[in-house]
Amino acid sequence: MLLKSAAGRGTLAATVLASGMAILDGTVVNVALPHLGKDLHAGLDGLQWTVNGYALTLAAFVLLGGALGDRYGRRQVFLIGVVWFTLASVLCGVSVSIGMLIAARILQGIGAALLVPGSLAIIQSVFDPDERGKAIGAWSGLGGIAIAAGPFVGGWLIDTLGWRWVFYINVPLAVLTVVLTLVYTPETRSPEARARFDVPGALLTAVCLGSTTYALIEGNLPAGLLGIVAGVAFLYVERRSTAPMLPLHLFRSREFSVINGVTLFVYAAVYGVAFFLPVFLQVSAGYSALAAGLSLLPFTLVLLFFSSRAGALGHRLGPRIPLTVGPVISAAGCLLLIGAGESYWLRVLPGVLVLGVGMTTLVAPLTAGVLAAAPDRFAGVASGINNAVSRAAGLLSVAALPALAGLSVGSYTNAVAFASGYRIAMAFCAGLMVCGGLTAGVLLRSGPSKAAA
Repeated sequence: MLLKSAAGRGTLAATVLASGMAILDGTVVNVALPHLGKDLHAGLDGLQWTVNGYALTLAAFVLLGGALGDRYGRRQVFLIGVVWFTLASVLCGVSVSIGMLIAARILQGIGAALLVPGSLAIIQSVFDPDERGKAIGAWSGLGGIAIAAGPFVGGWLIDTLGWRWVFYINVPLAVLTVVLTLVYTPETRSPEARARFDVPGALLTAVCLGSTTYALIEGNLPAGLLGIVAGVAFLYVERRSTAPMLPLHLFRSREFSVINGVTLFVYAAVYGVAFFLPVFLQVSAGYSALAAGLSLLPFTLVLLFFSSRAGALGHRLGPRIPLTVGPVISAAGCLLLIGAGESYWLRVLPGVLVLGVGMTTLVAPLTAGVLAAAPDRFAGVASGINNAVSRAAGLLSVAALPALAGLSVGSYTNAVAFASGYRIAMAFCAGLMVCGGLTAGVLLRSGPSKAAA
């Protein structure tokens, strides 16, 4: 398939729309938290579960979703994921209680776990080899534009139509995605795909992450112990499985292990900022939903326009320098955001820009480094593992940071109390960034990665 053909353009549009929906619902919902919390009479723990319910099932099942597509057909599983995600979005929009919303968000995450890996796998499998690079580049660029537009669209919908439209907007996008996929996208499968799937591994991952998250949010010790037991059982199952979801032998590579460790620290901080900043700006600084949504737009634009140059530099230098310097710069951005307040240009934008520069420095070298550290035949698995690590980091961060910041269930409705907790949380985020930089600086080897060589 050629990118310039009608089928190529239609397939690319379908994959961009679908992945854009999943990404937006993982970020724009943060802007809606104060509004939906007030409407559904939710406490801070309810807001945490609104974010983490989605992240939990997406992180737990994204690797399984990719394997199902390889085995049963990438287009088929992709379409199931889009329809599932959309129906769950409608359930989110009609929710009459915070419990119903959380349950619908959990279902949304399962749909996202089916469509997210399928979107890129379809591009990889249907386009001619000479066209794949262009198609992936276009997919990345158009996806970046969708992410950049998300805060504006989400904030506008919340201010004009209400928070429920953050979910309803997925319906027309999904209808267009389904039509384009059915008309233009051929079915593909992997002849090497195994008939067996690591369902026990996926379920144990969900139990481990879910129990740990519950323990951190609710302060429940038995749930924490269950999470530990499930984590140990997961490692045992993966070690003995003939088709493991997580091939443990990949972690024999020092570089692979260290870069995933850096990922854990860095993305825990990033998700923490993304959770706290929009809520703080609305609750404590008096911003509208639109203004709060737009507050992180410069961060996204810096990533969008300069990541390719940072990736080229990291390709020449190797991952150690970017993964050491980038988190330290990002930590400075988090510290600047401690002083965020009513004046966006003086007290918010500087921190957002510095954070964006730091993340731009490290994101592309991190992705390239983790792929270079794995054998070529495990490139897809390595990418999936790194993606799951970043999502799990965000899940645990949103669960733990409010308690570490001393915030109670009703704190987000109190401007003074939330402001105090927000500043503590930003300090923790800065500390996590520094830990990521130190991990890379001390444990990674100098010089170009295997990919550069």
